[in-house]
Amino acid sequence: MNLGDIIKVFYEQKVLTYIYSLQEYPIKFVSLLVDISIVVFLGYQLLKIVKDSRAWQLVKGIAFLIIATALSSLLNLNILNYILSAVMNWGVILIFIIFQPELRRALEQLGTNKFTKFFGIDKDIVTKTKEDIYKIVIAATELAKTKTGALIVIERDIQIKDIVSTGVVMDAEVSPQLLVNIFVPKTPLHDGAVVISNNKVAAAACMLPLAGDKDIAKELGTRHRAAIGISKESDSIAVVVSEETGKISVAKDGTLIADVREDALKKILINNIVTKRFAENKSRNNKTISKIKEKIKENKNKQVKKDKDEEQ
Repeated sequence: MNLGDIIKVFYEQKVLTYIYSLQEYPIKFVSLLVDISIVVFLGYQLLKIVKDSRAWQLVKGIAFLIIATALSSLLNLNILNYILSAVMNWGVILIFIIFQPELRRALEQLGTNKFTKFFGIDKDIVTKTKEDIYKIVIAATELAKTKTGALIVIERDIQIKDIVSTGVVMDAEVSPQLLVNIFVPKTPLHDGAVVISNNKVAAAACMLPLAGDKDIAKELGTRHRAAIGISKESDSIAVVVSEETGKISVAKDGTLIADVREDALKKILINNIVTKRFAENKSRNNKTISKIKEKIKENKNKQVKKDKDEEQ
């Protein structure tokens, strides 16, 4: 039996039978949609994983083999079709052998955080933001120890895409190592600010507006003036490490909090970026939900009153 006969038998015994059962029991159509959605989603996630590995070339080879087998059957190339069909019969075993490293890695990720990412389930935004803040604090502390000048801007509700566009786009995960390396003197990206947006290092070597207030202390350098400037023009928070003294400062709402220790820096960032921000969003969402509930209740009462009036 060649591939064409196998496909024909499968179509008649499986596909047509299933279509008839859907016509008889329409409710099965819902489970079919769910089934297809899950399979497509898993297939898409699997392709994403495979595409970034050496197995991608093998996937293309297997696809070519399937197409070649089908074509050889249609064109009656019997010898070639026999050879390809024989290879296809052993295909499942070959897949387990070829993809052994990928399958092993997938099994090792069962029950871990990496496995949740496979299904697109990332960490809670609050937890992720807190982790990023800890990483920024670690980086600032390390830079302060070596008196390496640094300027890190953390975007909040007001977007600063115009500032990001002035630098080198990175779109990288936040890490202490990356932030420290960016500000190493005489490296291409050390001069300018790093902007962190949506839990990513959006760009480095960004140009910030300088605060020109006359009441700002003259001893403050360009980095501190830039930090105050961006905190005035947006709700962003800027962390500055002085190149001369190694002291850490924080600029927010147009004011500069100087000589901040590690614990104090962590508290300031957590309080302003996590506690206040997400508490306000939660309160706003709760108010919206309450309004919707009140509206539904009001409409329900109107309908009840209308029904009573009609009965009278």
